[in-house]
Amino acid sequence: MTAQLNPRGDVAVLVPAAGAGVRLGPGRPKALRLLAGEPLLVHAVRRLAAAASVHTIVVAAPIAEVAAVRELLAPIAPVTVVPGGAERQESVAAALAAVPAGPDIVLVHDAARALTPPALVESVAAAVRSGHDAVIPVLPVVDTIKEVDADELVLGTVDRRALRAVQTPQGFRRSVLAAAHAAAGDALTDDAGLVEKQGVPVFCVPGSDHALKITRPFDLALAEHLLATGLRTRTLDS
Repeated sequence: MTAQLNPRGDVAVLVPAAGAGVRLGPGRPKALRLLAGEPLLVHAVRRLAAAASVHTIVVAAPIAEVAAVRELLAPIAPVTVVPGGAERQESVAAALAAVPAGPDIVLVHDAARALTPPALVESVAAAVRSGHDAVIPVLPVVDTIKEVDADELVLGTVDRRALRAVQTPQGFRRSVLAAAHAAAGDALTDDAGLVEKQGVPVFCVPGSDHALKITRPFDLALAEHLLATGLRTRTLDS
C-alpha cells in the first residue's frame, strides 16, 4: 500500500542516494543494497513517509538507476526521483532544485541511515519550526578519543564531553540551505558544514541509536538483527 504524504505538511526531505558505498564491498550502489530483502532506500523512504509533517520526498539516484529507483519507490510513497551527481553535495543540490513551492523546512537524510524512526524526523523538523535555521541530531561520544600524528603516535586525549556524533536527517530553513549550496566551494559530506561556513548557528537535538549509518558489512548485520528482533514495528509506530 502506498503511503500518502501530507499535502499540508511544511517539510521536504532530500535523500542523496547516488553513492557507490565501496566500504560495503562490491555490488550495487549503497542505497540499493539489500537489508532484510529490501533495498536500504526502501526502508529509509518508508520511515520518512510515515512522518506526519512530510510534504515532499526527493531522491537523487545514480544516473543509470533513475528509472529503476522510480519504479522501486512507487509502491512505497509518491517520491520525486532525480539524477544525482558524482559528489554528495551535487546530489543534494539537484534534489533541492526539484522541491516544489511550499515547504519551508528542508531535511537532508542519508539513505544509509535506513532505520531512522519517524519520531526523529519530526523532532528535527520541530526544532527548525521553532526558530532554528539549522538543526542536527546528535549522540554523545562514548569511546575514548585520542589525537595522533602521522606516525600513529598519540599526541593527547580529547575531552569527549564536548564531542557529539552527528546523524541525519539534518534540518534547515529552506532559504538557508539554498544559500549555503549556492555559495559552496569545496565539497563537504555534511550539509551542516556548508551552513556553518556561512556563519549560521547549528542547533543540536538528541539523535537515535536506531539511526545508525550502514557503512560496513558489520553495520548491515547489526541492522538485520534489529529488524529481526522487532524494530520494524516499533520504528514505524514511534
